[in-house]
Amino acid sequence: MPILLFKNKDIDLITGKRNITIRRLWKTPLYRGDRLYCYWNILSKEREKLFEAEVTRVNILTYDEIIHDSKLASDLGYKSLRELEDDLKKTYPNNHNKDDEFQIFSFKKLPTDQWEGPVINQKTMIIKKADVLFELGKYEQSSICYKAALEYDKEDTYLLNRIGDNLTRLGQFGDAVKHYKKAIKLEPDNEYLYNNIAIAYLNRGDFEKALEANTGALKINSRNTTVLYWRGLIYEMLNDFDRALKFFDYVLRIDDTDPEVWNEKATILNMLGKSEEALLAYDKSIELCLDNRLDDANMWASKGNTLLGLQRYAEAIICYDNALKTDKYNPIILNNKGVAHMELDNFHDAIECFTKVLVMYPDNPDAQVLKEVCLDNL
Repeated sequence: MPILLFKNKDIDLITGKRNITIRRLWKTPLYRGDRLYCYWNILSKEREKLFEAEVTRVNILTYDEIIHDSKLASDLGYKSLRELEDDLKKTYPNNHNKDDEFQIFSFKKLPTDQWEGPVINQKTMIIKKADVLFELGKYEQSSICYKAALEYDKEDTYLLNRIGDNLTRLGQFGDAVKHYKKAIKLEPDNEYLYNNIAIAYLNRGDFEKALEANTGALKINSRNTTVLYWRGLIYEMLNDFDRALKFFDYVLRIDDTDPEVWNEKATILNMLGKSEEALLAYDKSIELCLDNRLDDANMWASKGNTLLGLQRYAEAIICYDNALKTDKYNPIILNNKGVAHMELDNFHDAIECFTKVLVMYPDNPDAQVLKEVCLDNL
């Protein structure tokens, strides 16, 4: 049974927007009427069939003929002959002599009742791929896959929301909002969709629109801790620390088990000059992280910074050491640890911190100056 493996760029073949592709001429060539098993290479290395198809047309062309046929390049989904040639060289590094032969073939998807093998849900398969790409931070590819899945159901709220999430992470905030609004038309009582619009506006720096969207979410559910947390973050960005603290406290009255909320509360308390209270909040945040088997470098570093400000240098160093266990190359943490050592007159230990930074970042001005100060004090 001939097998056709799709790559991420072949999304148009998967959705049916295109039905022509290319492969090297093998010892067993394809013929019209052949059945194809079409797979997608899943990142976990498992292979799951997407669909079965039947070959409808086959042409054999040489490499030289292919790379000079601009219409063929367009039919195959390439923007230019250069892109086609580069992809062929990458895919078939040993097959780009002028006379090397390739098969250009078309196919048609077969209805599931004509499949010889087990039937799968194509939409589910594409969503699975999109979810994996999203978790890996490959937001552009993930967005393409979600859009492909949307071809099977234009009114899928989950897909519209996930496309918006990808676009937000890609910095395309206007397009993200459009997708969230499409989802809201389908689910007008979903507070998370309104809140996602607020997040997009917040990232764009449009705080008033962020507040407006967040208010829409709170009208639907005034006790949703996620929405309340983001309300606090919006006020924090507006430097309205008293209101931000009010909302973080409100979240903690509903659910006091989220370390991120405790960490943000500690940050706000620091901004308000309440360092001792901030330390208690950081301790709670760290305690919850440890209970959940999480080790958050940012929380340890934030507590260390507070202790540094309180001139409790030895305790600050302990916090920085804990932060460096999971973020050992962070130049800010290393520099701050070095400063704490300087305050304790531990200049050799301080120099070690600044040297680590300069090995990674030779032009780091803080590390350069602070190391010179240490050397002057030896």
